[in-house]
Amino acid sequence: MRTEPQPFAAVDLGASSGRVMVGRVGPGILELAETHRFRNRPVRAGATLHWDILGLYAGVLDGLRAAGTTTDGRLASVGIDSWAVDYGLLDDDGALLGNPVHYRDARTEGVPEKVWSAAPAERLYAQTGVQYAPFNTLYQLTAARGTAQLSAARRLLLIPDLISYWLTGQEGTELTNASTTQLLDPRTGSWSYAVADAAGIDLSLFPPLRRPGDPAGLLLPEVLDATGLAGPVPVTTVASHDTASAVVAVPAARDERFAYICTGTWSLVGLELDSPVLTEASRRANFTNELGMDGTVRYLRNVMGLWLLQECMREREWEGVGLVPLLKAAAEVPGLVSVVDAADPAFLAPGRMPQRIAEACRRSGQPVPRTPAETTRCILDSLALAHRTAVQDAQRLADREVDVVHIVGGGARNALLCQLTADACGLPVVAGPAEAAALGNVLVQARAQGLVGDRAALRELVTHSQPLTRYEPAGDRAAWAAADERITPP
Repeated sequence: MRTEPQPFAAVDLGASSGRVMVGRVGPGILELAETHRFRNRPVRAGATLHWDILGLYAGVLDGLRAAGTTTDGRLASVGIDSWAVDYGLLDDDGALLGNPVHYRDARTEGVPEKVWSAAPAERLYAQTGVQYAPFNTLYQLTAARGTAQLSAARRLLLIPDLISYWLTGQEGTELTNASTTQLLDPRTGSWSYAVADAAGIDLSLFPPLRRPGDPAGLLLPEVLDATGLAGPVPVTTVASHDTASAVVAVPAARDERFAYICTGTWSLVGLELDSPVLTEASRRANFTNELGMDGTVRYLRNVMGLWLLQECMREREWEGVGLVPLLKAAAEVPGLVSVVDAADPAFLAPGRMPQRIAEACRRSGQPVPRTPAETTRCILDSLALAHRTAVQDAQRLADREVDVVHIVGGGARNALLCQLTADACGLPVVAGPAEAAALGNVLVQARAQGLVGDRAALRELVTHSQPLTRYEPAGDRAAWAAADERITPP
């Protein structure tokens, strides 16, 4: 085992921005520094919302070039993680067939019902364990059926696998991300041909599965030229779904009974299990069973997350409102005056978020937020309430008790949200690290090169090297139960 710290580049693509970070790992050492950040702005062309994938790839190259300037052009490895479910299609020559469609595009409206006529929702869940979401890859491919683009496709690559392909020329499908497609059996870690056949999906479009830690190729000569890096530079398969990478970096103690909340655009709330929960009760509660590091299962529920606040801040009437003073003002607003269901698909689409939140409050007979501070407090109370419900439901459905909640990701910086979550759950909250996905990405690369040990050792390194904040629960838990009744159907 090498002892000197080694530099690893983590390409971490989020729904609103991408970044390239350099992590240095050695005995007792885990350091992370951002070298380049770039916007991820969806583009609507005609009636379709796309990802600007070439712009993102250019950002990745710029980021690797910047990373090289901090490491004398030397990197031990590169890893890529991103959001889930979306994909690019390649033709027989390996060329991209159009920009990938954004998961918030409307093309899957009404599609799940068509799939369920051939493969009922109960059977889909029993075979894949994936929660219902209208943008699952299964439904996106069904919506694309019969299009010239899909007919011409030889290969389908999920977003991080597409970036990896352009960097190395090698194709693969990373397992943790594949498990979000609703086409994989979480019990076997292999494709569910029964589901694919029922839905009319050709699984030969997907290249072979890879697991976190597997080699993914070497940076191509033209990539080395574009970035100034000294080859050879391997690309390592990481837990390429960003939530899977973030869970790797949850700073849980060995044998600790914990729940995690990966916060950002989404809040992913759940438990780390050894096997999936495929019961009908679990399906009705809309929990998903996605795969994680070392064959674990990420048993979780999607909550709309800080998307609600991000969308509000894009509105014209909120222009000039800074996040720090907004959160300070929200902390002074009385709590639990109005709450909404933060898991409601009605909040999925972009646009008019303050008005839609106000309308939801009005429909439920609650006071309507009038100011940005009141709307922000409504959002944060609602997210904490959704976190509470998801943590409680996960414990009940998985028959697993929890003693502490770990909040990782960007929301770990939001002290008000962390305290409200502790209050709502009635459990201590440990917040941090904020860059959990990038840290998990780096740690998987480092483990592949023998620099760190098992999963518990990875987490111990995070605990001892990263700043963490603990929040103790306070306030009246009965008030949270009463607030929940306002948005829960009788």
